[in-house]
Amino acid sequence: MKAILMTSAGGPEVLAQHDVEKPDLPTPHHLRVKLSAAAINPLDAKLRAKTIYHPGKLPAILGCDGAGIVEKAGGNVTRFKVGDPVFFNNGGLGGNQGGEPGCYAEYTTLHEEYCATPPANISLQDAAGFPLVLITAWEALVDRANLQAGQTILIHGGTGGVGHIALQLARHLGARVAVTVSDGKKEGLAQGLEAEKIIRYKETDFVTEIAGWTGGKGVDVVLDTVGGDTFLRSFNAARIGGKIVTILSTPLSLADTQLARLRNLAICYEMMLTPQVIKQHDERIRQRKILEQGARLIEAGNLGVLVSYALPLQEAAEAHRLIEKGSVTGKIILTMG
Repeated sequence: MKAILMTSAGGPEVLAQHDVEKPDLPTPHHLRVKLSAAAINPLDAKLRAKTIYHPGKLPAILGCDGAGIVEKAGGNVTRFKVGDPVFFNNGGLGGNQGGEPGCYAEYTTLHEEYCATPPANISLQDAAGFPLVLITAWEALVDRANLQAGQTILIHGGTGGVGHIALQLARHLGARVAVTVSDGKKEGLAQGLEAEKIIRYKETDFVTEIAGWTGGKGVDVVLDTVGGDTFLRSFNAARIGGKIVTILSTPLSLADTQLARLRNLAICYEMMLTPQVIKQHDERIRQRKILEQGARLIEAGNLGVLVSYALPLQEAAEAHRLIEKGSVTGKIILTMG
């Protein structure tokens, strides 16, 4: 099969297409999936630059989001049969542990419990762009923030991969949504997704804008997808006793911690990879159920995934260059031809 191998840590140029053997089923509970598409996530570029989780285990196939058709099923599989469509978040952390490589390839394998049936009203290629960003947004808003109808939320990067899903999910939950965007094109997208307050952060101060929008109180929840100074300045955009949920590492100094304490803020971290990294089987099943709920929302017209770029598999390096520019709206996917 054709696959993109990461042969060493480094820039996008370390990704190249090779012919490799199809992966075997590691257990009777596994499926082999003929992939239609794989999503590109910022995580992939970080793993490519530094072999974070499994150093010294190269070459590797990256890509943790995929969708395709079941090509082979193990003897103990009960949830799917050959020919069924599936989508999932699995593998692709750089080590190809347990016989489960990533999704930058024509085929991959994974445990049947980690697969979900994709939405019936979108293509498999679009479905591939959905898993990581949905699980991240869902865990951040529902599990960490416990976002409720009528509450206010500020989503940084509101038209990015996680951001545009979080915007739609927050509206579905009944929250009032403010987002930050960088330019007019992204403002138009945020308007189309019915954000109530759109802040062009390059032109105006989001803390001031949020104060005006909330009558000086601040928002109930901030979802940080940007990090750095944006994360720190968000302390003053949240209400007293509010919640900050971040999907990134945070540069907290003693003064920052004291400000968060003074404002009685709850700072929550969201890393959807945790169940895969530390091998929590039950949590992986819970995440699959999030995909199933998300699929129903898509079928009901309450949620959609925006694919901005669909590139052929052999252009994986170019896809990484695009995502590292940091200005992509929605998702980038690789298609398998």
